[in-house]
Amino acid sequence: MGLFEILLIAVVTLLVVGPERMPETVRSVALTIGRLKRMLSSAREEIEKQVGADDIRQQLHNEAVMDAIAKSEKMFDVDEPISQQAESTQGAPIKAESKIDPSENNSILDRSS
Repeated sequence: MGLFEILLIAVVTLLVVGPERMPETVRSVALTIGRLKRMLSSAREEIEKQVGADDIRQQLHNEAVMDAIAKSEKMFDVDEPISQQAESTQGAPIKAESKIDPSENNSILDRSS
């Protein structure tokens, strides 16, 4: 609502209700709107509890994560799905391969001295 609409509503209310009863009318309308908002909010929460909205949101999130994993597997042309790779490499020792020439390491150490 813009400023013009609020002013228009205030002027019409002032003309219809009158200046004496205007504050009382505004207060009762505000209270009624507040009660209505609270009632709708509690009804919405109750419906979400009965439907199980949290479970649905969690399931949708899980599906989105699984879709993202599948897309990344396709993007990197992975033959075996990541979840199966993790299972097959579980418990396997990690092999470190050194491609540094030991003679180069000594020359680097000698220069720093």
